[in-house]
Amino acid sequence: MALTDDDHPADTDDEAQVSTEGLSPGRGRIALVTGATGYIGGRLVPELLAAGWRVRALARRPEALADRPWSDDIEVVRGDAGDLEGLRRAMDGVHVAYYLVHALGTGSRFESTDRRTAIVFGQAAREAGIRRIVYLGGLYPEGEVLSRHLDSRKEVGEILLASGVPTTVLRAAVILGSGSASFEMLRYLTERLPVMITPRWVFNRIQPIAIRDVLRYLVGSATMPDDVHRAFDIGGPDVLTYKDMMVRYAAVAGLPKRIIVPVNVLTPNLSSHWVGVVTPVPNSIARPLVESLVHEVVCKEHDIEQHVPDPAEGLVGFDRAVGLALTRIGEADVATRWASASTVGAPSDPMPSDPDWAGGSLFVDERKSVVAASKASLWAVVEGIGGENGWYSWALAWQVRGVLDRVWGGPGLRRGRRSPFDLRVGDAVDWWRVEDVQDTRLLRLRAEMRLPGLAWLDLAVEEDDEGRTVFKQTAYFHPRGLLGQLYWWSVTPFHGVVFGGMQRNIARAAEEFERTGSPPRWQPSNPVRKVADAISGPDGR
Repeated sequence: MALTDDDHPADTDDEAQVSTEGLSPGRGRIALVTGATGYIGGRLVPELLAAGWRVRALARRPEALADRPWSDDIEVVRGDAGDLEGLRRAMDGVHVAYYLVHALGTGSRFESTDRRTAIVFGQAAREAGIRRIVYLGGLYPEGEVLSRHLDSRKEVGEILLASGVPTTVLRAAVILGSGSASFEMLRYLTERLPVMITPRWVFNRIQPIAIRDVLRYLVGSATMPDDVHRAFDIGGPDVLTYKDMMVRYAAVAGLPKRIIVPVNVLTPNLSSHWVGVVTPVPNSIARPLVESLVHEVVCKEHDIEQHVPDPAEGLVGFDRAVGLALTRIGEADVATRWASASTVGAPSDPMPSDPDWAGGSLFVDERKSVVAASKASLWAVVEGIGGENGWYSWALAWQVRGVLDRVWGGPGLRRGRRSPFDLRVGDAVDWWRVEDVQDTRLLRLRAEMRLPGLAWLDLAVEEDDEGRTVFKQTAYFHPRGLLGQLYWWSVTPFHGVVFGGMQRNIARAAEEFERTGSPPRWQPSNPVRKVADAISGPDGR
């Protein structure tokens, strides 16, 4: 069942629009947001600003926030949530501190990283006199042996509650919103598999919640009375099985009915590999998510309503949340994605052009060509690279390398892009991360694929002495040890095909754009476009 324009006319403007009914204003007090480059944090910041808060964001790379539409309205402090001295500086004068970081997907010891960071954060908040900590954790059943992911989320909540600072812990299950890891997993499984052989956990009950309601609870938690110090279960109005969610997603998206056949042989380990193959979510994130779905996660109480009243129209139901998310995807207006946060530790590795470059072996593949097009036309192609547009090169080679990367635990090519129209620092583009973007001049990508070394790709738009447009493409590789050296020399024979082909094809695409004026842009698929039109109306409102 597709939603129509008349069903929820107030919802079509913004998937994450938060009603301020019943919420106390910030009145100019300071809210510290950690994880502002991530999925939740990046959406929370503008909601706090709208509620009257002054926002201070803690970021390991402040430049990753420079292109956000709200960046000029906040204060950004460079630092890490696990660094005590940095936190002391960031928390000076802060009223409420949001703990929205976790180490999921960073390695096999993510629990110890989460534990250590939470302890340091709690200590810093206590010493700084913070009035409240707000933490978004995971919903879990009582009395069961939990998955590593849920157990770590539970432990972090307990550490913060024991910090000596009044703390609100919000426990949520599946979050429904464009770009969330849980939603992307549901979306791709349903859209790509008309017939599914599934594990038995698809019959476990889940209480999903829309991103709009999550943000409402986060904003409302900031002004809870000082004597409120506890965890709250938060969920939407629907309790469904994962099978129900796939069936109803297909109905909302206008897809044919899905055939779902549960079997007993698919363990969480096998299921996570299956999810990693079918969806853009890598195994490192898919596995803990799947392991969490083995549990039934249903709210045991709704006490949060006493402090953050439900909106007059009620909480957002499953079908409505899916429809809103698909509208955002169809309009290429996804504010943040699960891949928004950068890889932990990467910013400490300097670019070879940085003053503090540590030296050592550095391999460079540099190519230049004159393009019979304007700089603007060439930039339109460069900024649209990756995702659905591909890499303007030997497609099979990129696909094979992407499959191998996923087998080795890397992101592969399936992360895609946040938006087909623009890039900003910190965006994921397939297996790359945008490290620098200078409009119409330079796009610098840093590799996050599995490599025995560090790699960057610079795509630059220049002008020569004769006023002609020049496309400069430079690949850098800093090897680690003998394996890194061997890797470079083993792939060097293919550079002429891969990088040379990219150089030529990007130039041709820019020249074609110059002649026709038709931008080489990705367009939404038909099912997504149909549901977007159904919800937003034919005039796009």
